[in-house]
Amino acid sequence: MQTIPLNQPGQLRDRVKGQLGVNAPPSFHVMTKPRGAICNLDCDYCYFLSKEMLYKGSRFRMALNLLEDYTRQYIEAQRVSQVTFTWQGGEPTLMGLDFFKKALELQQKYRRPGMVVQNSIQTNGTLLDEEWATFFKENAFLVGLSLDGPRKMHDAYRHDKGGHGTFNKVMKAVKLLKTRGVEFNILTTLNAANVEHPIEVYRFLRDEVGTEFIQFIPIVERQNKTGFQEGTEVTERSITGEQYGRFLIAVFDEWVRRDVGKVFVQLFDTALNSWLGLPSGLCVFDETCGTGLAMEHNGDIYSCDHFVEPKHKLGNLRKLPMLQMVGSEQQRQFGLAKRDTLPRYCRECPVRFACNGGCPKDRVLTTPGGEPGLNYLCAGYKAFFTHVDRPMKLMAREIRLRRSPANVMAILEQEDAVLRNTF
Repeated sequence: MQTIPLNQPGQLRDRVKGQLGVNAPPSFHVMTKPRGAICNLDCDYCYFLSKEMLYKGSRFRMALNLLEDYTRQYIEAQRVSQVTFTWQGGEPTLMGLDFFKKALELQQKYRRPGMVVQNSIQTNGTLLDEEWATFFKENAFLVGLSLDGPRKMHDAYRHDKGGHGTFNKVMKAVKLLKTRGVEFNILTTLNAANVEHPIEVYRFLRDEVGTEFIQFIPIVERQNKTGFQEGTEVTERSITGEQYGRFLIAVFDEWVRRDVGKVFVQLFDTALNSWLGLPSGLCVFDETCGTGLAMEHNGDIYSCDHFVEPKHKLGNLRKLPMLQMVGSEQQRQFGLAKRDTLPRYCRECPVRFACNGGCPKDRVLTTPGGEPGLNYLCAGYKAFFTHVDRPMKLMAREIRLRRSPANVMAILEQEDAVLRNTF
């Protein structure tokens, strides 16, 4: 295969498309792991710690010349005016501040005129200090902070290498970020320790943490020795679909009556997009996928962050242009398979427009008719999306009438008052 020169800024996209017939999307997202799977914590349910076994003997540090190649190619490949660099791990802050200062310098070097470059970082928060907080604020980083609820729930699975809980350190990070005015959101995994306490978890995040942005991520952890997406058994830390549905419904009922427009729950926002007839904005609920990739510390690029395993490796940035990998037939088929392998049971489901079968990594069940490919969380998705149908329609109506979706709170309060008076 002919090698495409990688040292000609501004020409890479056209040269690759012209010579290799690449049909890459106009924009895509790469979750970058500059320290690979290396982390200072040892969370029980972490799906990425086992990826260390793929790189035995590695230093697990992204080299600066690779960082430059990645920055240039990632910016050149985007045919949009806004680009976001996302840093994750493992624990990305283990790279140290100088690495991220260099990253910003390179982003400015290769940024096209008029292009907006943003950065987000997902961290466990335990290493943050004044210097990190100041850096995040001065450079407008969006910080994702992992916190699973009140102390007992958080410390159940999120502990350090010595087995000690991390709640105090994370809450210290929360205070630091708030004091410095850093924009942050909370990522809460739903697991066996917290899933039966939806209101307690939500009110803790809203009232005690004071966050305005929340992501709830369900733990569906395969029971195997490889750490890959294989097998149908899940661990005892995983939640059931029914539990997931009950959790979301309980939180939604609190949110829709009190917090619309004040607290933003990612899944509720994406659901509203679906009721408005718009793309969900979240790959889990999109009809197809394939535009959210992952890059390891050595330049290996994989189809998805949840599929960092040999059969889903697209290539290495040092050997193949990024655009060629993103636009490859392998990646195209990976993205289309989400739609094309959907069982008939799902295709005929009344909430398919909002769910689209969920993430392929969780499709481990069989349908009542015996078809493979049913999502492990199906019962929860169906219960939740059915439950929220009317409030979502009300909010969608308000938006179409150019009014605030927060009006739904007054509408529901009026209806609740009638019911109270009646009964």
